[in-house]
Amino acid sequence: MFAPIGMEKQGRLDKLQIAAIGGLMLIGAAFVYSATMVSDSAAAEVWFKQSWFRQILWYALGAAAGATVCVMDYRSVSRYAFVIYWLAILLLVAVLIPGIGSIRFGARRWIDLGLLQFQPSEFAKLAMILVMGHFLSRPADELRQPRNFFKALGLMALPFVLIMKEPDLGSALVMIPPGIMMLYVAGTPPRFLIRLLCLVGALGALFLVDVLFAPPHWQIKLEDYQKRRLLVYFGVEEEIPKGLSRADQARFRQRQADYSHNMRQALISVGSGGLTGKGWRDGTQNALGYLPRSVAHNDFIFSVIAEEKGFAGSVVVITLYGVVLLTGVRIAGQARDRLGRLLAVGVVTLLFSHVFINIGMNIRLMPVTGVPLPLLSYGGSSVLSSLIAIGILQNVYFYRKSY
Repeated sequence: MFAPIGMEKQGRLDKLQIAAIGGLMLIGAAFVYSATMVSDSAAAEVWFKQSWFRQILWYALGAAAGATVCVMDYRSVSRYAFVIYWLAILLLVAVLIPGIGSIRFGARRWIDLGLLQFQPSEFAKLAMILVMGHFLSRPADELRQPRNFFKALGLMALPFVLIMKEPDLGSALVMIPPGIMMLYVAGTPPRFLIRLLCLVGALGALFLVDVLFAPPHWQIKLEDYQKRRLLVYFGVEEEIPKGLSRADQARFRQRQADYSHNMRQALISVGSGGLTGKGWRDGTQNALGYLPRSVAHNDFIFSVIAEEKGFAGSVVVITLYGVVLLTGVRIAGQARDRLGRLLAVGVVTLLFSHVFINIGMNIRLMPVTGVPLPLLSYGGSSVLSSLIAIGILQNVYFYRKSY
């Protein structure tokens, strides 16, 4: 399971990717500090209880976990893929049980362990990639059988449905691109994938039409905040209920304006940074509370960076992510076998999806979904899962010439 001593050439790590990851962690710690220390209550906390210190602690734990994953031969780990997958499913079921799963912001997504809370959906994404890689690494002839295609879809669908039940639409949707990309790279017949994409596209279009235009009693049941986010993104205003007084109508419209507050303020933060930004800890949107402090250090950390370091800082962040993703693609190309290639492709696609969706919602290209920005957004589960994912990539690179 572990690397033999003396693997000089085979054991080299991808140092460029590790350097980019180190740069992202430095930026993450600095801007979690900037985003949270503007609050008097946060600044009054003892240093070891402050968010920036906890983020550094998660970086250290995540780096240790990633290093452990890196030196374990991924072929040996894949033998336990279904065990890991079903443990992840059990955690996703457990989080839905009152008394085990804790409710925050109207969703039951976390398991409270007292000293910390963790989010099973973040680790379920990695478990799905591992089990899909194991399942799809079978001979290409077997992938042409429809039953194996539907089995692979089942492995994707089960965690997807459970995460939707929390509800966490963003995390559920993020699982789709890695699964489809792994099916494509594995050699699944194109006709299967085309039909799947057409079905997903048709269902997505019907879902949006239903939510945006159908009468209330015909609509798919969504949480109020999920529906509001979609309405805000597409610029659709809810119809004013009949019989309201002018004052009530004005309050109704004000509530609708409040629903789009986060997205508007994030966009203002990005635009107000200019070329070089206002300076570290000098961003007024966050300091004055226009960008809500409850989300500035996690969902909207990119807006904080863009305001304080401007276009230049944004380019640095995107460049570092580009290095991580491009080196990941290179690792996939150098993998020694189908399993390694599939794992690398799954991880790269997952990281890309997170980066694209999060930055997209900061600049209004995507609706607000609560998808974290890897290694920059505050949160232990996100940091741990991201660094374990990097450990998987480095593992594939570590064993690329070992036969």
